[in-house]
Amino acid sequence: MNLYKKSFLKLLDLTPDEISGLVSLAAELKAKKKAGVPHDTLRGKNIALIFEKTSTRTRCSFEVAGYDLGMNVTYLDPSGSQIGKKESIADTARVLGRMYDGIEYRGYGQTIVEDLAKYSGVPVWNGLTNEFHPTQILADFLTVKEHFGHLKGIKFVYMGDARYNMGNSLMIGCAKMGMHFVACAPEKYFPDPALIEQAQAIAKETGATVEFITDPKTAVKDAQVIYTDVWVSMGEPAEVWAERIADLTPYRVTMDLMNAAAPECVFMHCLPAFHDLNTTVGREIHAQFNITEMEVTDEVFESEKSIVFDEAENRMHTIKAIMLATLSNIELTAAVR
Repeated sequence: MNLYKKSFLKLLDLTPDEISGLVSLAAELKAKKKAGVPHDTLRGKNIALIFEKTSTRTRCSFEVAGYDLGMNVTYLDPSGSQIGKKESIADTARVLGRMYDGIEYRGYGQTIVEDLAKYSGVPVWNGLTNEFHPTQILADFLTVKEHFGHLKGIKFVYMGDARYNMGNSLMIGCAKMGMHFVACAPEKYFPDPALIEQAQAIAKETGATVEFITDPKTAVKDAQVIYTDVWVSMGEPAEVWAERIADLTPYRVTMDLMNAAAPECVFMHCLPAFHDLNTTVGREIHAQFNITEMEVTDEVFESEKSIVFDEAENRMHTIKAIMLATLSNIELTAAVR
């Protein structure tokens, strides 16, 4: 398996063995970093990071991973380029492709990152679009594998709004890796039917299970992972908070819900999380709706069952693996899933 000069745009583009190979490579790179073993094998290469949507974990992960690999990194914030404004995506891609060895994009429609890959002539990495968030899912899979030793057969329950990038990507990723994926939400928050059909077709080939359940206690029975995300995605208007709070409060991850799952069940979240009043948004929501927690309770978030900070760290290691695999001619080895 070789991903040299290929882009990393969505998990639908990768085989299960390629996903497994990237997770294994990330584990190797993590072990090297922990041991202080230099791995700056991409010295002299340059990468551009385009952020139309801001981020803490994604930006820091790409920057530190790039530096660890010996590369030079240029960060372009929402006001730092003319992409899509005074210059088309195609023209921007052709300019940056002449200057950089790889390009990361975090922003809006999936078509933007696909066009960057089409016209740039260099590997392009999806740091988040409205539809998919593949680098996050690789970090999630590395984290699950660290805790359980395998991915295949793990029952993975996603609570809340499953219509956008996280629900979409986790569903496809779990299907690819032979896992038991459950989206738990009101029916109107389930993923797009066409994408569900793709996931179910993949599941038939890999032995995965893909389910959609509206009752939380039923959904989490025997679950080994319970995962959630914020109820309002980046770029959505504040007006939708009232509807989401009304619809999704029954799907908040509580300790009662964790205790209804398998004894070994862990809690995961891609962050940031609204589990207390220590954020501006959290305080604003409290003032308007008189709630102190949203998608997860502070009790769960701060408990021993929570592995969210292992997960956050692993963003860096998996992103490093993606860049190394696509910018150097190395063979990936698929481990037992």
